[in-house]
Amino acid sequence: MTPRPVRRSGLAAAATVLLLTAACSGGGSDDDAGGDGGEEPGDSGSAVSGHTGREGDGWTVLHYSMADTNLEPFMVEDVNELGAVGSNENLHVRELMDRSAEYGDDELLDQGSWVGGRVLDLGAPGTTEVVSDLGDVNSADPALLAQFIAEGIEQNRAGHYALIISDHGASWPGIGPDEGSDNDVLDLAELTSAVSSGLEQAGVDKLDLLGFDACLMANYEVASAVAPLADRMVASQELEPGHGWDYGSLQVLADDPDATADELGSAIIAGFQAQAQEQGTQDQITLSMVDLTQMEAVDTAVADFAAALSEQSTVVAPAVGQSEATTLAFGKSPDETQDKHLSDLGLLASSIGESAPEVAAQAGELVAALDAAVLEDIEGSGTAGATGLSIYLPPVAELADPAYAEVVSAGPWGGFLDSYYGAGEAIPAEQLPAFTDPEAGPEVGFEDDGTISLLGTFDVAAFGNITEATVSYAVVNDDGSITYLGEEVTDFAEDGTVSGAYDLTSLQISDGEDVAYAYVDLTLSDDLLTGFFDVPMTYYASTDPEQTDPQEALLSLVLDAETSEFVSETIYIYDEVSGGYGELAPDPEGILIPDVLTIGADGSQVWEPTTDIGLYSDVENLTYEFVPLDSGTTIQADLSIYDFGGNSSVLSALVEVP
Repeated sequence: MTPRPVRRSGLAAAATVLLLTAACSGGGSDDDAGGDGGEEPGDSGSAVSGHTGREGDGWTVLHYSMADTNLEPFMVEDVNELGAVGSNENLHVRELMDRSAEYGDDELLDQGSWVGGRVLDLGAPGTTEVVSDLGDVNSADPALLAQFIAEGIEQNRAGHYALIISDHGASWPGIGPDEGSDNDVLDLAELTSAVSSGLEQAGVDKLDLLGFDACLMANYEVASAVAPLADRMVASQELEPGHGWDYGSLQVLADDPDATADELGSAIIAGFQAQAQEQGTQDQITLSMVDLTQMEAVDTAVADFAAALSEQSTVVAPAVGQSEATTLAFGKSPDETQDKHLSDLGLLASSIGESAPEVAAQAGELVAALDAAVLEDIEGSGTAGATGLSIYLPPVAELADPAYAEVVSAGPWGGFLDSYYGAGEAIPAEQLPAFTDPEAGPEVGFEDDGTISLLGTFDVAAFGNITEATVSYAVVNDDGSITYLGEEVTDFAEDGTVSGAYDLTSLQISDGEDVAYAYVDLTLSDDLLTGFFDVPMTYYASTDPEQTDPQEALLSLVLDAETSEFVSETIYIYDEVSGGYGELAPDPEGILIPDVLTIGADGSQVWEPTTDIGLYSDVENLTYEFVPLDSGTTIQADLSIYDFGGNSSVLSALVEVP
């Protein structure tokens, strides 16, 4: 049996229409205010009765930039935006930035460039005052964050307090790393203890707003953990583009000392969306404002839903698996070991509830609780329908991170995951996916448009457990190994048939000097007008000419299906220590090498480079083209079916390109 090559994607059957020759040259999203169960945006002053540590009116905003990382250039620009607002009688802004010696010498306001940590008080627009020069410091140290919070509040008492943290984000694993401190990460437990300690030292019960200008942090496990620490949380479910938030949005606080946390959150969301549209990154954005005072109800609903799923695990497991395979997900990667396995919580619950009447009531209660907690959110065409918070759901136990069991806020959901994986292991042998004639392979047809069609038949006894079918395609090498070029989700039917197609092309990327072919994982927007390609790559900085420090990267491309043009491209770096993602700051002299999955004749699997030369990472000058395979090339085309237990059956055919 051929090993499964890549993670499952949400590709519609019509995806092949996008595989057209295209040259490199991001639609928009609408506000979706969903808080009909909590306070309306703008109605809450946050400093409600019972809050402690408030003095007078106005705001103190604490901005914590963990910039000892490749995101430093972006964070410097963010603080320059923040400095353009500055502080006045209504707003005091305090900044901690920990800078790296590795990522440039961008000038920050009137401080210029430096290495190490500094605490700054922002003054009139463009001006700063050094509170303390920390030197070489670990910004992932919870004691440093706690001290920053305590001193920032004690020295700048106000009516309202906000804390915003910037760096790579990984959802429940935390935020970081600090590359100059052995890649230390501020995990979720450290984050919550640091904020709690800082507030306690300052005599403040909670923040008005806690923001994460980082990838993937709008996550149920995160929101549940930080709920006691703030009234509102603003964060993104999906990967954030490098430009991050538009900090000019804090002008709302400088202009009005009575501005509420909801007004601040709304301004941040609107500013982020507008900046994304200016930068062409609007297609895959998310940002949501969560009423953390409503999280107790969400916690109860998640616990009840998880308990119902666990109690009925054998019955509902197929619905869970099918929903996981088709629900909007975030932090996806063709390499399943780097996929974040984060499903949209509201969409997941709705889908399971529709398919499994045994848990429909609990699913509905969860959707209602989530809708009340998420006051406002935005989305792009590639994240349409996002409901504001994600939740962790690896499809199989082998992909689950053991560290999840240590996350306090994951307790009930973690228990459900155990029962779900147990149900997968207990699938009867007669219900396992199996093609009826594997030796014969699929029926192969050559179509007039140059594609090949594939048709296979499987035992219908497995139909109820099947979550997904795919078509994948690989080049057969002289040594008997095969190199995969891509995978797409395809159709399977109740009569036991699976059908798919492949247009016999491969993606080629050029920097104007050299060309390399690449692996592609393709998804489509709901309206089929936009395609999203994820291309796994390895990146080497220009400061690493010997290529001794490879960095895992993901090239994210957006294709306009009507014009067949790529309208945006973003490179994200994956940090193996934190499991977090962050956009790569452009380094035109750096090297990008596409990675493809090769399966050896002995069954071994490895993601390996497609070229020894690589391509310059001058992203604006890269071009992309789907090129027909050479006549006479032998390919292996696979039809695969999978059930919720991770069991699979593969039907393969060797085809010679005409």
